[in-house]
Order: sequence, then structure tokens, then C-alpha cells
Amino acid sequence: ATLFATVPGVYRQILKYAPPSAGAMPSLRHGLSAGEALAPELLEAWRTATGRELYEALGMSEISTYVSQGPPGPARPGTPGRPQTGRRVAILPVDGPAVPLPAGETGLVAIHRSDPGLMLGYWQRPDEEAVVFRGDWFVGGDLAHQDDDGYLWFHGRADDIMNAGGYRVSPAEVEAVLADHPGVAEVAVAERRLSPTLSIVCAYVVARDPGLTKAALLDHAGDRLAAYKCPKEVVLVDSLPRTGNGKVMRRALHALG
Repeated sequence: ATLFATVPGVYRQILKYAPPSAGAMPSLRHGLSAGEALAPELLEAWRTATGRELYEALGMSEISTYVSQGPPGPARPGTPGRPQTGRRVAILPVDGPAVPLPAGETGLVAIHRSDPGLMLGYWQRPDEEAVVFRGDWFVGGDLAHQDDDGYLWFHGRADDIMNAGGYRVSPAEVEAVLADHPGVAEVAVAERRLSPTLSIVCAYVVARDPGLTKAALLDHAGDRLAAYKCPKEVVLVDSLPRTGNGKVMRRALHALG
């Protein structure tokens, strides 16, 4: 094999159960990752173990892959890259007119109707089609912002956004901070509802270091996140619930405790 493409969870499993040496895959040119955000620590672990680059891509069935990193340059940790040549991609407000936002502002990833890779529509499903088209733009539900260089920074799905004390919080942002702790192997964050009127941010963590404590993780988050974004509870677990293709089942996290 010269190229290998899969979800981040499979790369994690390879590193955990069959860690390759730098010369173990001489024909492999690079790996590709898609399906969910590629954690910077996983990217670095793969580079260190294999000596090969790992590139991230963002896409969906309606548009295929439309944002990606690739050779010859190195992957930029934390982002799936820039729109591919010829693709018309913008960030639209979650609520408001279909007018692209400036760099740095978070909103919904949108693809222009003129994009050659965009679907014509949903077959015989006009109501669902009306939901995803806003003026001249197709909106699929991914939250992100673009930086001044055009790179997209993914903030998760709009329907995954948590409500913490009236503030909107992206689980992907909190996960990225906690994943940076050296004692964390994997992490997923979700909203935990304590009552009909009160919910908190809860982190579910697979520890790399058996001595990892909840207090250490809360301190780590507190140093890097605004107070309203910090987890109020941490649950240490043996593994995270995943689908058959390796994606975290965020809605199943509450069953872990």
C-alpha cells in the first residue's frame, strides 16, 4: 500500500495494538484522515512512530471531500486545511442572513451552489432539501472558522453545541485543550443535564497515565479556557463508545457515568 485512508480511531488502534516502527511501511507515502477532527497529539504520535505524514480532510456525502491538506507541505496540526482549488467555501452565521463572515468568526461551513462537486439535491425529499440550502449556499451543519490564511478550524457539529449557563460551548474546543494534557490518551466532551433548567460541561477521559486525577485535568482546563467553557465534571473511563467506523458516539457518553 502506498496510501492509507481511515478515521482517526483506526490510527489510534494501530498505535495502541500494533505500533509500527519507522521503517515498517517502506511503500507508504502518507496517510489520510477523515470522519472526525484529527487531534494534534494523534498526528504527532503517528509522525513519531512511522516517520510518515498524516493529512486531514473534511467532507460529506453531499459534496464529497472539499477541504483538505496534502503534499508537498507538512500537515498543519488542528485544521483539516484549506478549500481545494476551484471550491467555493464560506462561513455563514448560524442565525442570520446568508452573508459570509469575516476571518476569525465561527459559523456554519457553506458551499456555493455553483461548486462542481455539490449534489443537485435530495431525490424526492424537498422538505429536507429546503433546510440545507440558504440562498446560494448549501449548509451541512459543521461549525468552523477560517483564519487569515484560509485554513478552516473545525468546532464540531452545530447540533453538538453545548449550553453551559446560557453560553454556547463547542465540545471540540474543550476536547482539544484536554487532549493536550500528557496524561490523556483520549477524550470526549458532552453536555450533561442535571435538571430541566441546569446543564454542565462534562469530560469523559481515557487516561494514558494511571496516576491522572480529575483535579489535574480541571486545573489544566482552567489555565487555558474561559471559566464557562471549563468542564464542571470529569469522568475517567476505560474506553469511549464508538461507531463501527471509529467515530465517537457523543450521545452515548452520558451512560458512562
